[in-house]
Amino acid sequence: MDAVFWHTKWEQNQIGFHSPVPHPFLVSYFARLNLKPGAHVLVPLCGKTLDIHWLLAAGCRVTGIELSPVAVEALFQDLGLVPQIEAVPNAISYTAGTLRVFVGDIFECTPQSIGRVDAVYDRAALIALPEAVRASYAQHLIGLAQNAPQLLTCVEYDQSKRAGPPFAVLAHEVSALYGAAYRVAELEKTLLPEGIKGLCPAYETVWHLSPKGG
Repeated sequence: MDAVFWHTKWEQNQIGFHSPVPHPFLVSYFARLNLKPGAHVLVPLCGKTLDIHWLLAAGCRVTGIELSPVAVEALFQDLGLVPQIEAVPNAISYTAGTLRVFVGDIFECTPQSIGRVDAVYDRAALIALPEAVRASYAQHLIGLAQNAPQLLTCVEYDQSKRAGPPFAVLAHEVSALYGAAYRVAELEKTLLPEGIKGLCPAYETVWHLSPKGG
């Protein structure tokens, strides 16, 4: 994972990937996770997403993981929260109320630091990573969340037309990455009106990953 790339994006406010509203897939399909009130949701590579606002309003406890302190400080400011900031192993922890965000490398996070997770909401983490890293990320996330169910959003387009991120992650790769641990179900596929920055057509797909044997 290219930390310098993402730090630069946030420091220069080049955040066209940041949505000004909660993602429609989250609003439409969050109930599929069948969570109890107060459930703990892990949001990897969270940025300052408004999806966290939505999850908190829905009564969830939320843990985010993000490389950029710029993004995390903006997230708490947008929420009107003043975080308690402390150094923890391999990260800096920002905490306020039912929100905690670790600033650091997700690959350095451990299940012990995250605690028990009831669900993962992967809005833009997998597709932010190049192909060479995605298998390691998927396996690490499964272990980090202790095989908790996931709501996963991907984009599909002709990768030869444009270098990512976001990177194209097609159905066969989702199955290859997660099929051993989860039942993988596509919930919806939607054509993106502007494609990938107007350069090529693209679809956005949302997946429900439910643990096998669960």
